[in-house]
Amino acid sequence: MFTRRAFVKGSSLAMFGIGAAPSWLARAASTSTGRKKVLVTIFQRGAADGLNVVVPFGDSRYYDLRPTLAIAKPSGSDANSAVDLNGFFGLHPSLAPLKPIYDAKTLAIVHATGSPDPTRSHFDAQDYMEAGTPGMKSTRDGWLNRALLPRAAKASPLRALALGPSLPRMLRGTNPAVAVNKSADFQVRDSVSAEMFESMYSRSLDTVLQGTGKDTFEAVKMLKAIQKENYTPDGGAAYPAGRFGQSMRQIAQLIKANVGVEVAFADIGGWDTHTNQPAALSARLSELGQGMAAFYKDLGDRMADVAVVTMSEFGRTARENGTRGTDHGHANAMFVMGGAINGGAIHGEWPGLQQEQLYESRDLAVTTDFRDVLSELVSNHLGNRQISAVFPGYQADAKKYRGVVAA
Repeated sequence: MFTRRAFVKGSSLAMFGIGAAPSWLARAASTSTGRKKVLVTIFQRGAADGLNVVVPFGDSRYYDLRPTLAIAKPSGSDANSAVDLNGFFGLHPSLAPLKPIYDAKTLAIVHATGSPDPTRSHFDAQDYMEAGTPGMKSTRDGWLNRALLPRAAKASPLRALALGPSLPRMLRGTNPAVAVNKSADFQVRDSVSAEMFESMYSRSLDTVLQGTGKDTFEAVKMLKAIQKENYTPDGGAAYPAGRFGQSMRQIAQLIKANVGVEVAFADIGGWDTHTNQPAALSARLSELGQGMAAFYKDLGDRMADVAVVTMSEFGRTARENGTRGTDHGHANAMFVMGGAINGGAIHGEWPGLQQEQLYESRDLAVTTDFRDVLSELVSNHLGNRQISAVFPGYQADAKKYRGVVAA
């Protein structure tokens, strides 16, 4: 039997909101909202090894701690050596596609970032970072949902979106948000089933249910119209194969379609490198670097309105383990990319890797709260100054910002 639940479950479009009726969607479906400031968040799930992502080759202790895993100092004759950034830090060689963006001063790095909460649990750390409230498990919604400015009367149905099968913790909240799995499925394949579905909702005595069905179909129709354009990336951009590359391509497509995107989310897993780290990390970084570089090329001058930020739940131990890997650690590194970013620089304070400088004698110490970076982006890029509402319990202070957003 064909049911509403079966349709919604089988669709690649999901709409979410806490206590919010979706009648806004139909009103906005045909409205062009033009260019907006956009914040794209990339979550590296599994705890990326920040020390081998942004390599502190100028700190000799790094090589003592990692005799087999350390990335070699920059060398023009060694393709596996670090890509020099400033004489002290370098990129992992698999991130070489990001170097031209760094040189163009539109890519910034904040090292030794992380959460003040000491947990080394993937589940808890991801939950805290997506909620924006470290140490608090009672927070219902996510910081990226709260970062949205008050909704206009004709807000776009695609102002907040995630690429994936379900809405991430970060985007759940009172502001409606959309999770899109695959752009190729922005449709109801069976026209008879589609008519049955619409008829069910139109005959319903529940006015809210009627609105929900209509709104869902309007969203599907809007996305189908975009998909029919046979999108070709600009600037010679070549996205990597796989879900992450496809996600970044789709986000770029929706931004350039001027459908009112304000915040977007994509994630990439596979960063939990307890064993045989070199090959696994190189593969993940190639995918990340190529995806970000393609997104940058594809958007071209639209990057003036867009900021991209990366984050991971925590870093990894300063010292390598006995299986050519690293274990759960503390501080990490964040990338921030965009036309209005103070790039070409490593922001933040380097805590050092001497034994007495390590957190709990084993991890890179946090010198920049991840909320300092995100608050600066929310306030100075998106224009939402209500930081205490976006990050409850966080002592908002512009003096803590690292200057990643150009004044």
